[in-house]
Amino acid sequence: MYLLGVDIGTSGTKTVLFDVEGNTIASALGEYPLYQPHIGWAEQDPEDWWKAVVDTIAQVIKSSGVNPKDIKGLGLSGQMHGMVLLDKEGNVLRSSIIWCDQRTQNECDQITEIIGREKLMEITANPALTGFTASKVMWVKNHQSDIFQKIDKILLPKDYIRYRLTGVFATEVSDASGTQFLDIPKRQWSSEVLNKLGISPDWLPKVYESHEVSGYISAEAARLTGLPQGTPVVGGGGDQAAGAVGNGIIKPGVISSTIGTSGVVFASMDQVKIDPKGRTQTFCHAVPNTWHVMGVTQAAGLSLQWMRNQFGGMEKELAGFMGVDPYELMDKEAEKAKPGCEGLIYLPYLMGERAPHLDPYARGVFFGLTARHGRCEMIRSVMEGVAYSLRDCLEIIRQMDVPVHEVRASGGGGKSPLWRQMMADVFQTPIAVTNSKEGPALGVALLAGIGTGVYKNAAEACDAAIKVVKVQNPIEDNIPVYEKYYEVYGGLYYALKDSYQKLADISR
Repeated sequence: MYLLGVDIGTSGTKTVLFDVEGNTIASALGEYPLYQPHIGWAEQDPEDWWKAVVDTIAQVIKSSGVNPKDIKGLGLSGQMHGMVLLDKEGNVLRSSIIWCDQRTQNECDQITEIIGREKLMEITANPALTGFTASKVMWVKNHQSDIFQKIDKILLPKDYIRYRLTGVFATEVSDASGTQFLDIPKRQWSSEVLNKLGISPDWLPKVYESHEVSGYISAEAARLTGLPQGTPVVGGGGDQAAGAVGNGIIKPGVISSTIGTSGVVFASMDQVKIDPKGRTQTFCHAVPNTWHVMGVTQAAGLSLQWMRNQFGGMEKELAGFMGVDPYELMDKEAEKAKPGCEGLIYLPYLMGERAPHLDPYARGVFFGLTARHGRCEMIRSVMEGVAYSLRDCLEIIRQMDVPVHEVRASGGGGKSPLWRQMMADVFQTPIAVTNSKEGPALGVALLAGIGTGVYKNAAEACDAAIKVVKVQNPIEDNIPVYEKYYEVYGGLYYALKDSYQKLADISR
């Protein structure tokens, strides 16, 4: 028996076939572009996602040699908060405004005024944020009324793919939590929020628990992908909740620190806890009757990717010649710089910031740059700046009295021993690594296994597939160094806050 996990990410879709013990049988990646028509905007074409999903499923089935009839079920994970608008014929009305788009601050203010901050926190567990789907829909309502009037369905990225695979309009609690239309404690759409914002409940899909079967592969999708018609598709999860399941973060005390395009510190909870300042987000977890809190830094792996793309031509060319990943070479360069980079500090606010500052106008900064600093220090400072931003998230979670007994690294950045060591030193806590390398794809594959009866529950699924294989302890000599620089890092945002706003006013 086999299980399929499909993760529709920001930079690409990764499809992975697993056996029931969580071993990877085959995988494929399909990449696609991100469009930024203006500073702070971020959009993608849903058709690019669909093509990548079709292609990668077909590639995995072909390369695995597995009989498709032995695939018990499919789980979908995806980038959260993205807005896909469909008309009555199921056609996409406009490109998707995705999670890191920052254009909607005025709409956030509007939502807060209409509903009230306390009521919004009570129902949705979060303040109005530029990243969430609700503010994006309101932006379309305010700026593209002709499109708004044609809306028949509002879907999240992975749920648009579900529709294309099954013909069913459905979502699940973890991803729906990030729309700001969901009543988080009750795990259902909020009629009060929808009514006050003028959003028809009919526009939103049915909400499932993450392991529940939501639909079945259609004849057309079977023809395109090679999956048998009728293969079950479960609810799945938003990428963070799915990645948490794929890393065994399903009970209080065990948390994850993930470096993907964004950076996330994630903790499971058996009750709803809310940061009253709204710096972290509380959502439904992908496990029934549980919730999670996460602190998000917008541009974690994105910062290092930006460094690679803009200034890493040498590394990319050499990596191609050597047959290695350019990031491996960048790691080796960063290792040559001293911890703290002799006073060079990077603020990773390339796409605004979410935790702890909730500021769409924040911008990236290299602070303390001197003629002494070189390429190695620049690369290392980017990695350290991301670690500092994740420490910000961790501190808020601790302040919420959420237990922290073990931190597990995940995401693409979590594969870097150097980045893991930085996290251990900056967090002042050991960083564990599991045998799981696929994160969200494994998480939703395990959810598919629960929904189709392969496993009884999430605990059994995680016990079968996930083991801690390594622990990196802090280097004692590095702790005081990073603590001093972290204190400076923490003050830089506040020193620059007014300038960020002035810069935004000028560049509009």
